[in-house]
Amino acid sequence: MSFITFGEIMLRLTPEKHTTKISSSNTFSVNYAGSESNVASSLGVLGNDVNYVTKLPKNPLGDAAVSSLRSFHINTNKIVRGGDRIGTYFIEQGKSIRPSQVIYDRKDSALSMIKENEFNWEDILEGKKWIFLSGITPVLSSQCAKETIKVAEIAQKMDVKVAFDMNYRRSLWKQPSDARKIFDKILVNTDLLFGNANVLEDVYDILPEGNTRLEKTLNSMKIASEKFKINKIAFTIRDHISASNNKLSGVFLSNSIYNLSETIEVSIADRFGTGDAFAAAVLHGYNKGWNDKKVIDFATAAFALKHTVLGDQHTSKEEEILSIMEGNTSGHVLR
Repeated sequence: MSFITFGEIMLRLTPEKHTTKISSSNTFSVNYAGSESNVASSLGVLGNDVNYVTKLPKNPLGDAAVSSLRSFHINTNKIVRGGDRIGTYFIEQGKSIRPSQVIYDRKDSALSMIKENEFNWEDILEGKKWIFLSGITPVLSSQCAKETIKVAEIAQKMDVKVAFDMNYRRSLWKQPSDARKIFDKILVNTDLLFGNANVLEDVYDILPEGNTRLEKTLNSMKIASEKFKINKIAFTIRDHISASNNKLSGVFLSNSIYNLSETIEVSIADRFGTGDAFAAAVLHGYNKGWNDKKVIDFATAAFALKHTVLGDQHTSKEEEILSIMEGNTSGHVLR
C-alpha cells in the first residue's frame, strides 16, 4: 500500500544545549521537518512506500531538505523546485514548569507562494491508496488552502483515501472561523480523522460532557463522527503533569466501536512530532492489516516513544514500538 503526504517542510533550529532558552543560546542544531514530512518519515522508517509532495527553493537549503527526506526512505520525485526561501521555525524546549515554545519564520516560503496548477494531482495520486493532509498547510496562503481542498476532492474521485489531521495552530490562524470554513471543505472528503478534543473545542466550539479527559474525548469523537459523517477517528489524550512529564493514551473510533489503549507515562526529551508519529503508526497498522485494537495500541506506543527521541522525526522501528506496546517500558539497558 502506498502513501502520499503533502505540506511544507521547514528548517528547524533548536538550541544545541537541550532545554536552553533561545535568548541565551549561541549555537543551534539543524533539522528539516514539518507535520506532513514527519508522517512521511515515520512511514518510511516503518518500511512503507511513501511519497512526499511540497515545493522547495533551488538552493543548498532546499537540497539539504530533500536529502533529509531521502534518508528516511521517502520518494521525492514529485517535489517541485522553485521559490525564494524555505520556511524556518525555532523551538525552545521547555522543562518542568516552563513550557516549550515555537517561533515561526515562514512568510513567503516557496510552498506558500505556489500558483494554480503547479501540482498535477491526477499524476501524483495515480496508484496510491492514502493521502495524508493537515490543517497547517491551508493557513500558509489562499492557494495552499485551495490546493489542500482540491487534492482531497480529486483523491476521493480517484478512490484514494484521505487522512486529515486538524492540527490547528492558534498562532497561524487569525481566528477559528477562518479555519472552520476551510476544514469543512476538507472534512467532507475525509475518510480518517486525527486530532484531539481540544482541537474540536478550539475550531468548532464542541464542548463535550464528561468529568475526565477520557469521557470528554469519547463524547467529542461521537459528536465529530455524527457532524462530519466520518466513521473512522483516531484521537490522542494527553494529561499534562508538567513540561517534562505527561500521561498519554489513544482512542480509535471505527464504525461506532471504540478501542482504547493503555495509558503510558513518559519523561519528555522532545514532544514535537509526537502527534505525527501517532498518525503514521495508525496508517502503518492499516497497511499491515491489523485489527483496530492493535492499531491504536501500536499508535499510542509510537506516540509515547517519540517523546524520548530528539528532533521531529520518529526513527524507531516497528519492533521497538511493538516492544513498548507489549509493556516493556522500564527502560532497562538492552545487552
